[in-house]
Amino acid sequence: MLRFLTAGESHGPALSVIVEGLPSGIVLSLDQVSEDLARRRLGYGRGPRMRFERDELRFLGGVRHGRTLGSPVSIEIANSEWAKWEQEMSAAPGEPERKLTKPRPGHADLVGMQKYAFDDARDVLERASARETAARVAAGALAKALLAPLGVSVVSHVVRIGSVAVPSGVRPGPHDLALVDESEVRCVDKDTEAAMIEEIKAAAKDGDSLGGIVEVIAYGVPAGLGSYVHWDRKMDGLLAGALMSIQAVKAVEIGDGIAQAAQRGSQAHDAIALDPTAESSGGFTRKSDHAGGLEGGMTSGAPLIARVAMKPLATLNRPVLETVDLATGESTVSFKERTDVTAVPALGVVAEAMMALVIANEALRKFGGDSLEEFTRNHAQYVQHLGSSASRSRPA
Repeated sequence: MLRFLTAGESHGPALSVIVEGLPSGIVLSLDQVSEDLARRRLGYGRGPRMRFERDELRFLGGVRHGRTLGSPVSIEIANSEWAKWEQEMSAAPGEPERKLTKPRPGHADLVGMQKYAFDDARDVLERASARETAARVAAGALAKALLAPLGVSVVSHVVRIGSVAVPSGVRPGPHDLALVDESEVRCVDKDTEAAMIEEIKAAAKDGDSLGGIVEVIAYGVPAGLGSYVHWDRKMDGLLAGALMSIQAVKAVEIGDGIAQAAQRGSQAHDAIALDPTAESSGGFTRKSDHAGGLEGGMTSGAPLIARVAMKPLATLNRPVLETVDLATGESTVSFKERTDVTAVPALGVVAEAMMALVIANEALRKFGGDSLEEFTRNHAQYVQHLGSSASRSRPA
């Protein structure tokens, strides 16, 4: 089984992640991880931190001469700004220079302070910060490296920022990730891209923030990952839980889930047909993909599709949200940290990581193997088995 654990605070000395369960023999380099971390910093509407922040990486264990060893992989992501924060975020006994006592509505500040008995919101926000997702993206890069030999690719794109959305049916293919990343807002439709940028400019002028929706798609996922047998093995639930755990995400939709609620069954379901070229689904194909590649809690072999909705960021460049100063009990406005107008483009990269981690975990559960060679061999045998079952269904 694939497990990962992140540690570290936003302005601490480093973030770290340990990924356990990867087989030996996966070709891996810091450049592969750095590439996804750099993609996470992309996006029109990001704040100044993204322009000067650098993710300084090193492997602390689990990799030797460019290949995984089968032991836990540990990655450190150093904070290039640590010198500015060393006193404020020191682990040594002492007191902060200034306590943050005006919690932001929509953030973890107030409830975190109540839960852990803090009198300084920084004790909460440093860990609740979306900076933690850098460690998730690093873990996701390892999952993608495991899935690549199976022919699985994970792609994301922005489908909405604020009130501006792409036309229905616009979707990148399995090899279009570079094309998506060429867009300042990671949107593949040029007209919509321009409108999204104008929307961001208007919000920035008002000192406000914007949310939006990204779509994340996995191509080449074999049929049969997940299970209908137990509630906690259903792929829908695993995927939704992973994506909902991303900071500021408030909704996850699988396939056409919300639209299906208003449709009749004759419209909502994906007709099945034989297709000898469809290896990942064992020679069967769906004539549509309203289900988002999932049926009965299992992957069907069709593209796995989820849409992830992010709320507007809780920190505004023009603080107007009312709150209470916990030190005085007086009504006031929330404090301000450095912030973005929108982080929706970055959300897509994080969603890719979380989807890849879920698929990789279920693939390891299904195919097993202590080495990449054994893992891929078991996968090939399973796909061959799927194909033979389809051939029995074809007329003589």
